[in-house]
Amino acid sequence: MSISSAPARLTLLALLSASTFYCFYKARRLRHHKISLRDTQSSSLSTGKGKIIFVSQTGTSKALANRLLEILYSNNLVFDLVDPKDYEPEDLPKETLVLIVASTWDDGKPPPDAKFFANWLAESSEDFRVGSLLLSRCKFAVFGVGSRAYGPAFNAVARDFSKQMRALGGVEILPVCEWDIDSGDIDGVFDAWTGKVIGFLKGGALENGGVVESGGGDDCDAESISESEEDDDDERDAGSDIVDLEDIAGKGPWRKSAPVAETNGKLNGKRDMVTPVIRATLEKQGYKIIGSHSGVKICRWTKSQLRGRGGCYKHSFYGIESHRCMETTPSLACANKCVFCWRHHTNPVGKSWQWKMDDPIKIVNSALDLHTNMIKQMKGVPGVTLDRLTEGLSPRHCALSLVGEPIMYPEINALVDELHRRRISTFLVTNAQFPEKIKLLKPVTQLYVSVDAATKDTLKAIDRPLFGDFWERFIDSLTALRDKQQRTVYRLTLVKGWNVEDVDAYYKLFSIGKPDFVEIKGVTYCGSSATSKLTMENVPWHSDVQAFSQALALKSQGAYEVACEHVHSCCVLLAYTEKFKVNGQWFTWIDYDKFHDLVASGKPFNSGDYMAATPTWAVYGAEEGGFDPGQSRYRKERRHKSSH
Repeated sequence: MSISSAPARLTLLALLSASTFYCFYKARRLRHHKISLRDTQSSSLSTGKGKIIFVSQTGTSKALANRLLEILYSNNLVFDLVDPKDYEPEDLPKETLVLIVASTWDDGKPPPDAKFFANWLAESSEDFRVGSLLLSRCKFAVFGVGSRAYGPAFNAVARDFSKQMRALGGVEILPVCEWDIDSGDIDGVFDAWTGKVIGFLKGGALENGGVVESGGGDDCDAESISESEEDDDDERDAGSDIVDLEDIAGKGPWRKSAPVAETNGKLNGKRDMVTPVIRATLEKQGYKIIGSHSGVKICRWTKSQLRGRGGCYKHSFYGIESHRCMETTPSLACANKCVFCWRHHTNPVGKSWQWKMDDPIKIVNSALDLHTNMIKQMKGVPGVTLDRLTEGLSPRHCALSLVGEPIMYPEINALVDELHRRRISTFLVTNAQFPEKIKLLKPVTQLYVSVDAATKDTLKAIDRPLFGDFWERFIDSLTALRDKQQRTVYRLTLVKGWNVEDVDAYYKLFSIGKPDFVEIKGVTYCGSSATSKLTMENVPWHSDVQAFSQALALKSQGAYEVACEHVHSCCVLLAYTEKFKVNGQWFTWIDYDKFHDLVASGKPFNSGDYMAATPTWAVYGAEEGGFDPGQSRYRKERRHKSSH
């Protein structure tokens, strides 16, 4: 099928990858672009009912929301009343009008019933992969209920909702109205705000470039919203104690002389890899920092399978349980500055370990504690059953690929041993710059080497390695992979216009490492930066990835065949035919119990000793496209441009 028109391409992208879909919009809009309500008011406000979402602890906000519903109804305006604990936040992009009445709890946080909704907004607004036009069709207004007795936490939830929805492209029709419950006069303040909402909905005049002057008193001063926006811009542009991850480059303390650290009473001159600025920024984005150089974060696919909505490509290709997978790294540092780096090159870089070193057992313990705490927060989320939640609290897999270069950590073998002792499988990814460490690495469940290019010049352009002898290290890393007896993988990231024409050169690399598998995935667009000018034009379609994979398989003359695909991730798997295709059936999945038994035995074993049959739905060309039929597919609303 030929996909040539822009609307068709956008629709296809929406089906293939939610994260890339959102990023497409980001590429079409400048970061600080202001949307004028004057230009949008004439359009239809809603193709369905508006939503009134209440965030309530003691019932005040719920009562106000009910009152608002009645007033709107009396004005022939139809809305639904929504309790956030029963609402799917991923449906927000479908909404065209949302009114929020939000209470702030005594610690500046939302009440427990609204925690998942609030966390989704917070994480999405801080994740540059989501994009700043996700809520571009949604107009909204927020009324805050709080007490000034709580100081800086006064109406923090309402302010946060406003800031986060604006960051995601939502169009704020009124400034946040902040009511102090100790001041009284709720009727006057709330009715004034409600009147302005109705005025907007019925086509009242817009002032000040799309922000209506508020008449609710000091607590609803219209200037507060413009000051808030200016503060946001100042924070992003001028820098503050907490800055955007993209803005840390050049500001991080690791570029300055590090203070001398004291350990056990002795000066050792080592510094923390994670500085206070990096720590604050990563925690703001949902990362949990472990010690001085490690991190863990709950993956969106973990959340997805907890909710019965499907697992990641590793579930389809290798049979991992995504809701029981922990994504972590013992090293946030790296030796490359790749053009498609999700971190936009803000993580520490180095050719050798030069920081303090934490104990591997403590890293594993902390990672598991932090991960399971994040899993517990999924309790009560729509779709999460008690059985899946209980399983999620007992991780069986660890993806050592969060960020950075895990193999740089000097105690990586001890950390792997500790995970295996707990019968947790290990999927470790290395960037092919430390061949000696690959040679010394103990058996892991599956060892990946990133093969981002097939020629020296292209590798230098894409990975931008620190080492002068990067190509020799790259080749030596592939050679070291060949000597491993356990499962090995080349991971190819296709970047249109950079490395998708190198089929012959890629195939020549196969004979060096002789990998068991080759994963071929389209690059995920993560926004342009001062160090990366990739655009959506560099993102291949799934059909491009399929064609490239088939060309490689053909080049191998049957040594490798296309075995599996995960359409949602724009990812295809080649497998070594002689090993993993038995009597016409693929065996790309893993018998994890058998693997742990083999490790515990202490005897030599190879990749064929713990393989398992691949289900038909995961095989390349199956109707399911790699989606587990035991899960429930959740489709986002498809958008079509008007024919007029």
